[in-house]
Amino acid sequence: MRYDTVIVGGGSAGLSAAQAMARARRRVLVVDAGQPRNRFADAVHNVFGHDGTPPATLLAQGRAELLRYPTATVIAGEAIEAGADADGFSLVLADGQTVQARTLILAGGVRDVLPPLDGLQARWGRSVLHCPYCHGFEVAGRALGVFAGDAMGLHRARMLPDWGPTTCFLEDGFEPDADDARKLANRGVTLERVPVVELLGDAPALDGVRLSDGRSIAIEALFVGSRVEPVDGLAEMLGCAQDTGPLGPHLRVDAFKQTSVPGVFAAGDLSQPMHSVPLAVASGLLAGVGAHQALIAADAA
Repeated sequence: MRYDTVIVGGGSAGLSAAQAMARARRRVLVVDAGQPRNRFADAVHNVFGHDGTPPATLLAQGRAELLRYPTATVIAGEAIEAGADADGFSLVLADGQTVQARTLILAGGVRDVLPPLDGLQARWGRSVLHCPYCHGFEVAGRALGVFAGDAMGLHRARMLPDWGPTTCFLEDGFEPDADDARKLANRGVTLERVPVVELLGDAPALDGVRLSDGRSIAIEALFVGSRVEPVDGLAEMLGCAQDTGPLGPHLRVDAFKQTSVPGVFAAGDLSQPMHSVPLAVASGLLAGVGAHQALIAADAA
């Protein structure tokens, strides 16, 4: 069967895109590797009507809603190759299966690349965090730390005092200019220039950090600016252009999430510089509508 749309990725963005296609009564297949980026977190936040819901629960509910539509299919699998063919696109899955589609939506997302410090990954999503809006309320009133090696790190440091007393650990010799230092001081942020060499406490909890000069500083949550990279190479195989954002690359898309390759759309963290579940859901809807409009245009030609 050649699907109207194949969506790579069954997270918030992919399921949202699929629902739009299914409600348009188009044949849609979701290929899901089952590794959502937020699987390390206990709950999602800022999702209207679902605040505090475990990520897996939210996705299971979304998948169940999607599968009520008779033209929607979800399979567990990993897409490893993608390319154009005479009638659209072909995907090769890790199990050797090939699927065809008139349009593609890339919603596989990105992975977080953490600084090279032992213990960060074991605490990721619990006491080592990336987004104050996603996790700040849950650690409010505690001693907080933040790594800063660039302007984005300083931005987080200026934000965090709204949630708790903040120490900013400067990375790799990075030094804020006089204006940034003044703003941090005005916000009550303590600057620490001695490198962090160890995280203290039994993971996933955090009791503090040890510095290279032997001192220990008590903190209970550490905000770290991860870099991001695509989870797969499909967009590169297809020739999709990308732009560089503050956290890493994202695909270049138009208002309805079509990439630089006609018929290929992108949704979620792969398609935009700002990342959150509600933004992923919204981008998925746009990509689904965009793909549907492309199908209508082709059918009418």
